[in-house]
Formats: sequence, C-alpha cells, structure tokens
Amino acid sequence: MSGGEVAGILVAVFWAILVSFLAVALARLAQTLRATTKLVADVTDQAVPLLADASAAVRSAQTQIDRVDAIASDVQEVTSNASALSTTVASTFGGPLVKVAAFGYGVRRALGGRKENAPAREPRRTVIVGRTVPAARRKNRRK
Repeated sequence: MSGGEVAGILVAVFWAILVSFLAVALARLAQTLRATTKLVADVTDQAVPLLADASAAVRSAQTQIDRVDAIASDVQEVTSNASALSTTVASTFGGPLVKVAAFGYGVRRALGGRKENAPAREPRRTVIVGRTVPAARRKNRRK
C-alpha cells in the first residue's frame, strides 16, 4: 500500500466517524423535538381550561367589585343623610331643649329651697380689716 492509499483510507474512516456522530446527534435532536412538541401540546391542553377558569374568576371578581361599589355609594348617601338629619334635629330641638332644661333647673332650685335632711347653714360672716363681723352686727351696720 502506498502512502496515498493509506491517506485515502484514513480520510474515509474520519468521514465515516464524523457522519456517525452527526447521525447520532440528529437522532437525539429529533427525539428532543418530539418530546418538546408533546410537552407543548400537553401544556396547551391544560392551559386552555385554566385560562377559561381564570377569565370566569376575573368576571366574577368584577361583578363583586361592582356590587361593593354600589354598596359603598349607598352607605355614603345614607351617611350624608344621617348627618343632615342630625344637624336639622340639633338646630330644631337643641336650643329649645337646653332652655327647657335650664328653666326646669331654675324652678327646682327656686321651689326646692333647703332640703329637710340638709344641715342648717351657718350665718354668713363678713371679714373687715382682718376681723370677722357676726351677721347680726352686719345688719345693724347697714341701717
């Protein structure tokens, strides 16, 4: 065998090994693509119902938010009405009720006088220049 024949055989073996490696790599790549395709199909099959459920949940949440908004606006209206009513009642009845209570207190004080069980009060004394003057002498001074 000559040198050219050996070189040709080496090149042919090299190419055969290279083609074998490429064939194995392509087979593995095809297997990976099949698995990926199956995975994407499974995800799509599961995602469509999940998206439908999520869409229904969002619609339900929106309905609930609309209801809460309506309730909040009703509560705000009731609060403003109650505030207006309390202001009206206070301005209409507040002044007269205070006057009636004050009048009743004055009448009780005027008619009640001294209670029977209450101890007798000491006569009032007036202090003049450091001395206490009895009430009897005070009456004489005024005359």
